[in-house]
Amino acid sequence: MAYRRTERVVQRLSARHDAIIAAARALAAEGGMAAVQIAPVAERAGIAAGTVYRYFPSKTELVAALVAAAAEREIGALRTAAAGAPGPLSALAAALTTFAARVLAQRKLAWATIAEPVDAETDVVRRRYRAALVAEFASRIETAAAGGHLPEQDAARSGAALAGAVVEGLIGPLAPNADPAAADPAKARDPAKARDAVQAVALLALRALGVPDARARGLVVQCALPAGGEDGG
Repeated sequence: MAYRRTERVVQRLSARHDAIIAAARALAAEGGMAAVQIAPVAERAGIAAGTVYRYFPSKTELVAALVAAAAEREIGALRTAAAGAPGPLSALAAALTTFAARVLAQRKLAWATIAEPVDAETDVVRRRYRAALVAEFASRIETAAAGGHLPEQDAARSGAALAGAVVEGLIGPLAPNADPAAADPAKARDPAKARDAVQAVALLALRALGVPDARARGLVVQCALPAGGEDGG
């Protein structure tokens, strides 16, 4: 007779899995992807390294789960923001500013899960996140263009350029550090500087997509930016 896990066992296993991912996320937020190693993750989660290996037989599998969780969380957040907008162009602006604000609020974690230089195996799993993000933006650009709110364009290429503008403009190595304390979660951030940085990148992106300047400014100002924090709340 096959062993059947009880509901309590399933809940315990799920909770331990979530604790491992949370520990990996915390380490990535502090030290980038290089900090995500089995032993430190186990110590942060309060479990034995062998237990981590039972859930994730390799670091690559652990990183893949971490990136997948980040992708689900971030894309879910921008979809929620877009769903509350009154029209397709407003939805695009809401998705854009929400993603930008969350990236800036958790800059080290965002850089680690999206663009930090890493080994080839890790980059393969991160590419899925980037592809999903670009597809989300491309879909909203296509919808807005179909409704006559944007000029006709290659939505997939525009979506990739938009995602790149946010990442490079806000957290890339050449991005102006609008708030030096932002990389250190123990220090207070300057909300005004963060808001200005997000709005500047969003305005640039909307102009590039073909939104007239006055309307682009109005769309950016109307978007309520989420507060900082690991989950944007």
